[in-house]
Amino acid sequence: MKAVLQNPKTGKLVVDEVPPPALRPEGILVRVRRSVIGLGTERTVTSLSHGGPVSAMKKPVSTIRRVLEGDKDESYWNRYQVVKNLRPAPIPLGYSCSGSVMEVGSQVDEFRVGDRVACYGMNFANHAEVNYVPHNLAVKIPDEISNDSAAFVALGSTAMQGVRLAELELGERVVVMGLGLIGQLAAQLVRACGANVLVTDPDPEKCQLAKKLGAHSVVSNAQELEGAIARFTGGHGADAVILCASTNTSELLRVAAESSRLKGRVVLVGDVGLGIERRPIFEKEIKLLISRSFGPGRYDANYEVHGRDYPLPLVRWTERRNGEAFLDLLARGTVEIDPLIGAHYPIERAEEAYRTVTGNGSPAALSVILDYQPPTSEELMATTVRMSSRRLEHKRADFVQLGTIGAGNFAKSVLIPAFHAQVAVHMRAFCTSSGPTSKAMAERYGASFCTSNAEEVVLSDEINTVLITTRHDQHAPLALAALEAGKSVFVQKPLCIRPEELVKFVKAGRAGDPQLMVGFSRRFAPLAVHCRDFFRDVDSPLHLTYRINAPALPEESWIHDAELGGGRILSEVCHFVDLLCFMSDSLPARVHAEPIAVPGSPNPNRESVCVTVRMQNDSLGVIHFLTTGDSSLSRERLEVFGGGRSATMDNFRTLELHQGARRRVKKLSNYQKGYREQVGAFVTAIRNNTEMPIPYETILAVSRTGFLIHESLDRGESVAYSAPEMPRPIF
Repeated sequence: MKAVLQNPKTGKLVVDEVPPPALRPEGILVRVRRSVIGLGTERTVTSLSHGGPVSAMKKPVSTIRRVLEGDKDESYWNRYQVVKNLRPAPIPLGYSCSGSVMEVGSQVDEFRVGDRVACYGMNFANHAEVNYVPHNLAVKIPDEISNDSAAFVALGSTAMQGVRLAELELGERVVVMGLGLIGQLAAQLVRACGANVLVTDPDPEKCQLAKKLGAHSVVSNAQELEGAIARFTGGHGADAVILCASTNTSELLRVAAESSRLKGRVVLVGDVGLGIERRPIFEKEIKLLISRSFGPGRYDANYEVHGRDYPLPLVRWTERRNGEAFLDLLARGTVEIDPLIGAHYPIERAEEAYRTVTGNGSPAALSVILDYQPPTSEELMATTVRMSSRRLEHKRADFVQLGTIGAGNFAKSVLIPAFHAQVAVHMRAFCTSSGPTSKAMAERYGASFCTSNAEEVVLSDEINTVLITTRHDQHAPLALAALEAGKSVFVQKPLCIRPEELVKFVKAGRAGDPQLMVGFSRRFAPLAVHCRDFFRDVDSPLHLTYRINAPALPEESWIHDAELGGGRILSEVCHFVDLLCFMSDSLPARVHAEPIAVPGSPNPNRESVCVTVRMQNDSLGVIHFLTTGDSSLSRERLEVFGGGRSATMDNFRTLELHQGARRRVKKLSNYQKGYREQVGAFVTAIRNNTEMPIPYETILAVSRTGFLIHESLDRGESVAYSAPEMPRPIF
């Protein structure tokens, strides 16, 4: 499909051929017919294109800062390598469109294939032939409304939310400042509320357009504004001022305060400076409100991404209900859109269309519409883009033909580069839910094709090995499908987040010899291997204490979501259980877990835990997984005792070995958690057709132990290890 993207390196806009997005359960796939390029929001986004590479890097700067300020035991060189690998993908542009439903997710029941819909939201309602849209960000289009008008739903919802916050009453006097698209729509909505509206903008043409659309009074000269407002309000000042302009200064906010009456309302819809003096607002006791775009639900992932609606009696006007109300006003003819449209352009001429709106072309327009020609049925169904083979001609034929599904930050910065560094690995395909990301990764690593359909990777004859780095809810389904297709599989931890999925892996093991590897990297760390060798000839049980100083995750993190991430016990503690198994050369026999409450956490009794694991050879391991500490302390520390020997390993960088009243120290210049080593061991096993580096039985036992930790927390007592044939649900 065609999509409008911004090159993150040069800032240049391009129309590229990329795979369409994947359908998710909470949303719909939309075949786009119209999308809006509007003055204001689009100008802000595309301003990066005039700043070159430095400006283009502003978006990921917070991610880079987190990496650079990360683990203090990690060298700056290693952090630099991570940042270098976090090269951003092309940025999809657009935020408001209209079209028809192509496919419906399994959790959506209000849409049917063929429904006309209006959609909004950056990264969803893109300038692209096909978009994936969560169902709370899509509304049905009434028959009376054209695709052109419906495509303005995001702008209309934003204007409507600002007007709602003004709490207008019949006959009130309202000033709308700034007459871009949102200002023009806000003025019409104010009039629809039965209030009188004065509009002001330094552009006389915009003022005249607002006058034609029903504004009662217009002012384009700043020097005349004070007198005009006095005449308009009978000298009392405006009941409400809706500020829709965009400026870095706080001058317009000062003017808005001065234009208001005593106890008036000022609503900020546009992006304006907030450095106003207290006195103008204090003396008039003005109610100052800042409006979020679209309405309640905005920036709430549970609402926007996962589709969890707010109860109507408690939240009457969500962003979706605002969109429905706006389309209803369009259907009645209360609000006009056609006069706001400057021109139509086919998507192939998107760069020219942007120049028209942003003022770099002549004449500038408030908005233009991108048109999309109906694709053929073959084009509509295509989920794969074949890449040029030029970069593959010089690569040797290798045994490992790798297809990668998923490309999050960890995969891009650590895991994928580790595979690419193996000379025996061909990077054949990339699949992510985002078409631009899939293609960017394929171009970077010289892959044969990119896709948004994981089945294309799993079933491809070009691929014999699959790397799975998706969100955790997809690990098990994809790994099982790839194993069934006869592929070797490397799945980043955890193996699964549902007990019934683990049973399927047990059955897969009984049916054959699965070539499965899970990313339990710690056992491959150089110092961990050296520590185990130190205790290899000890025939008595070991005692292991493993302290993890883990960072607290944001409340909105998907890891906390039981359906997507499975929580921190399943997704992270599995790492440390595996290292206990590796060090003790045994498997769990009994598990006991105690919660350490973390007030304010989304799951306060499952965020920090103390886990005791009795191994089958009577070794005893204790895991302290803590999120309540300070980041200046090292992340991980392991202490091992047994057979008259002791060892401490601090953050996989320093290892102290004690024996015979003597101390030896091994220290690395940078910590190494075994990422490269585990990939190397996996690749070697595939090439030599030998057993996987981690025994299949161990993988199942470690995964099962995660569920047993939850069971112990539920029951408040120790639980004996049991094979995963009859697992108990944990949520």
